[in-house]
Amino acid sequence: MADKIGKYSVLLAGLFLIVLTIAIGAFLLYKGSATFTTFGHSITEFLFSGEWAPVDTPDLTQRGSVGAAIFILGSLMTCLLGLAIATPFAIGAAVFITEIAPVAGERLFRPAVELFLGIPSVVYGWIGLTVLVPFIRDVFHAPLGGYSVLAAGIVLAVMIFPTITTVAADSITAVPYDFREAAYGLGSTRWQSIYHIVLPAAKRGILTGIILGLARAFGEALAVAMVIGKTRAFPADILSPTSSLTTAITADMGNTTNGGEHNSALWTMALLLFIISMFFIFVIHLIAGGKKEK
Repeated sequence: MADKIGKYSVLLAGLFLIVLTIAIGAFLLYKGSATFTTFGHSITEFLFSGEWAPVDTPDLTQRGSVGAAIFILGSLMTCLLGLAIATPFAIGAAVFITEIAPVAGERLFRPAVELFLGIPSVVYGWIGLTVLVPFIRDVFHAPLGGYSVLAAGIVLAVMIFPTITTVAADSITAVPYDFREAAYGLGSTRWQSIYHIVLPAAKRGILTGIILGLARAFGEALAVAMVIGKTRAFPADILSPTSSLTTAITADMGNTTNGGEHNSALWTMALLLFIISMFFIFVIHLIAGGKKEK
């Protein structure tokens, strides 16, 4: 009896999560599609135009511009920069935990890395605002006093570093020790074994960690908003300020009229973020499925 209760409880919980995800997607589709169905804008305009001047009124006869290319480009630049900074350090930390100093790594270094996962994003943003932004201003002479894509990218790199490190370390640990012994038997050094045997064998898990980190970077709002500058302009380089999808949504959603063009455009941004998240999850399942088949 107890086994049946546990079985059906888990089944109901799983079904609830599936229904909840579908409901969220349907709600975002309903709210976000109004930009195209009600206000008559095209998907091309929304994705590729930089003209952002939506009308904040429930009057459906009035039209503005809803080009979100600035925010999309800002999200891509900050997230990819953060990923480029974090990935080498995360993989190096994972190798240190599992291969170089496994005892100290598991007892000391891994708990210290995982501790970063529990730090609120506002703390990262505040440190970036008070330490990183003035540093960029003084050293690189950024045009807006240090508020820039670079500042947002570094903050995101610190935030996604624990995710990539933890998943990569688990993947490296899962590589059978026989692989290492075979490499040593053929005369390989420890570094040759790690580079040519261990890391290639764990690459699917490492890629999964990288994608999870990228997904978190795309969804981060508060910390990025505190250091990116929130200007509605295409960034000329990584020292320029800009805005992102999440910062635009959090800054404007509470100040728009429900059902208006501006409000609908923000919901369309939220729908785009949802689609991006689903895409990352799909890619992770493809990687995991390929690993199981192999």
